[in-house]
Amino acid sequence: MDRRNMLFRAAAAMGAAFAASRAEAATESPAQDKLQDKLRVVYHLSDLDKVPFVIGNIQNHLDGVGGPDHVTIALVIHGPALRAFQTAQANPDLSQHVGKLSKAGVGFAACGNTMKSQKITLTDLLPGFVAADKGGVVRIAELQAQGYLYLRP
Repeated sequence: MDRRNMLFRAAAAMGAAFAASRAEAATESPAQDKLQDKLRVVYHLSDLDKVPFVIGNIQNHLDGVGGPDHVTIALVIHGPALRAFQTAQANPDLSQHVGKLSKAGVGFAACGNTMKSQKITLTDLLPGFVAADKGGVVRIAELQAQGYLYLRP
């Protein structure tokens, strides 16, 4: 019986110590954050009808945090949504927004599998795109492993 009580007390003490360390970390001031610790977010887009909505979300995100100095944003596109970013099919407003976001540091990645299935190359896409040769979902998983937060509007 004493062994169980000792084990329970030890586990409770470790839990309390962990909780205290998390509380301390949560109260650190933003001034203590390093520049490389800025928020990193990956947006996932595959639905053609959501293209304007997602582009608007990204712009709102940048505006809401005070610009690209405060967040790193990547957009990974696959499936039907990639059609909207083909130079020949992109509407002028979308082209302008993509150019503006690209200049602000937003990374645009096109799924290599989708590019093959749609028979397009990087030169067919708006400027600023890179190919996610292993696939869009693989690229998203890689970014998440690097600490990016995942958003699928």
